[in-house]
Amino acid sequence: MLTVNRRSYRPPAVPTVVVCVDGCEPDYLSQAVYRGRMPWLKRTLAEGTGLIAECVVPSFTNPNNVSIVTGAAPSVHGICGNYLYDPASGSEVMMNDPKWLTAPSILAALADAGHKIAVVTAKDKLRRLLGHGMRGICFSSEKAHEATREVNGIDDVLSLVGLPLPDVYSAALSEFVFAAAVRLMRRERPDVMYLSTTDYVQHKHAPGTPEADAFCAMMDRYLGELDALGCVIALTADHGMNSKVGLDGSPDVIYLQEWFDQQLGAGRARVILPITDPYVVHHGALGSFATVYLSPATPAAEVIGPLQRLAGMETVLARDAAAERFELPSARIGDVVCVSARSTVIGTSPARHDLSGLDAPLRSHGGVSEQRVPLIVNRRLAGVDSTRRLRNFDAFDLALNRAQ
Repeated sequence: MLTVNRRSYRPPAVPTVVVCVDGCEPDYLSQAVYRGRMPWLKRTLAEGTGLIAECVVPSFTNPNNVSIVTGAAPSVHGICGNYLYDPASGSEVMMNDPKWLTAPSILAALADAGHKIAVVTAKDKLRRLLGHGMRGICFSSEKAHEATREVNGIDDVLSLVGLPLPDVYSAALSEFVFAAAVRLMRRERPDVMYLSTTDYVQHKHAPGTPEADAFCAMMDRYLGELDALGCVIALTADHGMNSKVGLDGSPDVIYLQEWFDQQLGAGRARVILPITDPYVVHHGALGSFATVYLSPATPAAEVIGPLQRLAGMETVLARDAAAERFELPSARIGDVVCVSARSTVIGTSPARHDLSGLDAPLRSHGGVSEQRVPLIVNRRLAGVDSTRRLRNFDAFDLALNRAQ
């Protein structure tokens, strides 16, 4: 047994694949299964195990992927968003650097124990976090053409996969992940593989649309191939996805920095949007979670009540209460945490959000309303307590300890 972050894991008896489908609201799968687009998943739900779990909040990519590979909440591993304010340097930075990690991963521990590990992620922003401390194969679809044996544990990825380098804003970025996984499983036969896709499709297309069903059908074909190769597969998601628009179809936004500047005066609050990453075309850096750093002259209690009364605001908490409720590292979340309701997003000020790239009504995530995610295993699991609060970061526990 391996113990990682106070949880124990059995070594894999057969090749094991854990899949994080970015932005996979459970309805995407149920709609596609209903219309006959996912025959492998339909069979798996009948013969294996289909559960609903909760992701961590903020329901963003980085904190949830790292939670899955560490088997722990952000309070343990330290990654509380895609983006944060660093008071030490006075700058706003991406949380892509492994220096922000405060816990080891299950993948690194398995590699240290002599197991063959492979990681394929869609966007390169995750690669360094997922592969930190891990000996093995680790590359992204986005930078597949740059992969080297020295840095990524593999080279000539495009020849291996047999697909052209995909555009970062495309469904093909995720298909490359699955195609690479099948080729790696056939050629390298890793003991454990972790796959992470992009939510480009989910940001643009609702469950049941032709584009969403086509994405699910593509995914189903590759998962079926991995299943046929004898793999245990655990599938989950980093977060769900919801429409974030008003009746006229335009984004329903609370511009929080603008509100603070009007209420308190400029310079007395700094609003941080942890959804921010280099890929903002499909969401305009608008999500349902924000943190606020207040000047010393402004107590949190002074603003929590007025913020809570804003239309579209669901929850407003002071630092310690937010850290406790959402299992976050308190030193990295500001003085106040704001979570908007299901159909609403939080921005800073209108001038700071470029929405020109939106060619469909805004769909986004970040709040409690995007916390429900699938947790599916292609084996029937006995003894899973139906009253237990399942999390997406239970995926490795189910795949290694229950499915084998």
